[in-house]
Amino acid sequence: MRPTTRSVLLLASGFPLALLPALVLPRLWPLWIAFLAVAGLAIGLDAVLLPGAKALRAEAELPSLLLVGQEGEAVVRLGLEGGAGTRGVRVLADLSDNLAPQPPQVSRLERGEATLALRLVPVRRGRAVLERLWVRLSGPLGLMSRVVRIDPRKSCPIVPDVSLVRTLALRLDRDSSLHPGLKIERYLGDGSEFESLRELVKGDDPRSIDWKVTARHRKLLVRQHRAERNHQVILAIDSGHLMAETLAGIPKLDHALKAALYLAYISLHAGDRVGLAGFDARLGVFVEPLSGVRAFSILNRMASRIDVSDRESNYTLALTSIGQRLHRRSLVVLLTDFVDSTAAELMIENVGRLARRHVVVIVALRDPLLPAVAGARPNNLLDLNRAVVAGGFLREREIVLRKLRRLGVLSIDAPPNEISPRLVNTYLEIKRRERV
Repeated sequence: MRPTTRSVLLLASGFPLALLPALVLPRLWPLWIAFLAVAGLAIGLDAVLLPGAKALRAEAELPSLLLVGQEGEAVVRLGLEGGAGTRGVRVLADLSDNLAPQPPQVSRLERGEATLALRLVPVRRGRAVLERLWVRLSGPLGLMSRVVRIDPRKSCPIVPDVSLVRTLALRLDRDSSLHPGLKIERYLGDGSEFESLRELVKGDDPRSIDWKVTARHRKLLVRQHRAERNHQVILAIDSGHLMAETLAGIPKLDHALKAALYLAYISLHAGDRVGLAGFDARLGVFVEPLSGVRAFSILNRMASRIDVSDRESNYTLALTSIGQRLHRRSLVVLLTDFVDSTAAELMIENVGRLARRHVVVIVALRDPLLPAVAGARPNNLLDLNRAVVAGGFLREREIVLRKLRRLGVLSIDAPPNEISPRLVNTYLEIKRRERV
């Protein structure tokens, strides 16, 4: 229990009365005593009428999920026995680090009940936690207050906003190249699933001739294939300390997750199976490949559990673990980043080993400021040093990407706003050529 600002101002207003005997008439000194008595009585009465901490009950309700970039709302319901003995409540919420701090909320009690709406503004993915509520109860005169701590420990996932992903995906859904396998389509030499045999005609690829069947029937027969639908796509997302760096005010990890979910949505609509893996020093989240449009909500929720780590990424352990869980040839999309060729040696070695059995696409998020700084005209020695360092980083990245290409790994090195469309185009090209 503590006095409020109002009680301090009330006592401070008595100083003019205390000066009256000295300035006007000495016989007026009882006014000061009377004022102190009335003020003390009012403060004491307010303290007596102020409800105790045990009389307060509180319930908090959070939304089922929050989207990065969109505000949510938590509902706090307060109940107070003997609510007529309080002037109002002031609530301050302690929120987790991935939520923006909010100012205190003030409300009046109506029949001992109050409902407050707390703004929830996600700044990054993870789990939104309402850790504590500090409720300040004021007496009926507003002179005394009591602060009550409540620990609701309510939480909900924060996931990337995929509304734009779905809009763009629906536009691409009209592209016929996205739907090989939705109906039987015959290609000359393409496809991976056997469909039928037919006689060789002019223009057929000689490599499609089935020589055993030809010898048995004594005429040239070719194998006809159709496009396969249920390819297996694994989205491997690096959450090591390098992915905590921000680009355009958003961590690299969030950019990577948005691109991964974009590809997942399109792949599921194309009839493929999509899995998810998150790793830093070890493999963390892993979702077995799922099929069907409803699997996107599962992938979206599991992606919210992948958070940036302060540890260095262990490509050897993570990629080996992923490879051991894949029992068929798959498309593995690795979303990561690197600084120089020396630090990327282990990544190159393990990605090359994985590429012997699977199709691997590595996606590196490039800082758009690097080319601008490297190509800018220096005005002083500091600008020259910055340009040299930025140019060195770009050369190191190109060395790493060149090594990966020699190993047969497809690579995408682009700023965040170009990652999603380039990744989808690469996926469509892989499906068109039936490389998986």
